[in-house]
Amino acid sequence: MKVRVRFAKQGKIRFTSHRDVARIFERALRRAQLPVRYTEGFSPRPKLAFGLALPTGYESDAEYLDIELEDLGSAGEPPASPDDLHTRLDAVLPEGIRVLAVVEVDRDSDAIQEAISSCSWHIDLAVDAATAAALVETTMAAERIIVERERKGRPSMDDIRPQVLALDVVGAVPSGTRLLAELGTKPRTLRPAELLTAVAPSAPPARVRRLHQWIEHDGGRHEPIGLAAPSAPHALERAS
Repeated sequence: MKVRVRFAKQGKIRFTSHRDVARIFERALRRAQLPVRYTEGFSPRPKLAFGLALPTGYESDAEYLDIELEDLGSAGEPPASPDDLHTRLDAVLPEGIRVLAVVEVDRDSDAIQEAISSCSWHIDLAVDAATAAALVETTMAAERIIVERERKGRPSMDDIRPQVLALDVVGAVPSGTRLLAELGTKPRTLRPAELLTAVAPSAPPARVRRLHQWIEHDGGRHEPIGLAAPSAPHALERAS
């Protein structure tokens, strides 16, 4: 049995690294006494597969984790239902990490990291609305946006403009102005910090929050767990 978990990472725990979040879930699964499958060999590890890593310091409403469970528990009973898994995991996770949904998926389903094509983000900038609107207009009108990255230990110059799929002003927030961005993940994930370094180096973000991770399928885009209605892909963004 394989289940997919959608969870939120909010508050002070946003400063916890992706690797530490993986350790948190390993401990939580043990505390919840779930029949997790392990790899073979001298150092068995639980069979867990996370979605795209969230940069340290960012919040998220859309983190994903695939968990492989034994078909039968130690006492021969079937594994818990998705609803039971939801309740048991939520009870042992620390403050700031909250399970939003659990569904069963095909054991042979693609790895989440490979399937994600783009992510939606809220980016709060410490600028006024007029400055934010000008920034958006300049960014979307640009033919190229060049950033310096490191590849195999060497610097490289990449054009990230094709990965800026959408950028809009949402409105005023206490810290300034909120933007809504959709950034591509192919061939290499574009992070909000890279975009802002290129187009707004003097306006560091006050808050960044991932809203969705999207998968393209049959001509449309879908959530790894479909919490947002396909006809209104930005409903969660407008409500938050």
